[in-house]
Amino acid sequence: MVRLRILDILKEQQHTKYWLYKQMDMSYQNLSRLLNNETSSIKFENLDKLSTILNCPVGDLFEKIEEP
Repeated sequence: MVRLRILDILKEQQHTKYWLYKQMDMSYQNLSRLLNNETSSIKFENLDKLSTILNCPVGDLFEKIEEP
């Protein structure tokens, strides 16, 4: 299973979800779903924005975890 590490990256960079929301061009509800790994798809455009805003490679946004 793959999960997004956005919350981890925000914490490392000492930013808040609200800060990221202000940077992204999406609703807070959709961003919240994305941050909580409650979505089944992500637009490439949003991945590119996240990568740019968080100043990290796209691959750093993901983490492979073992399923229970």
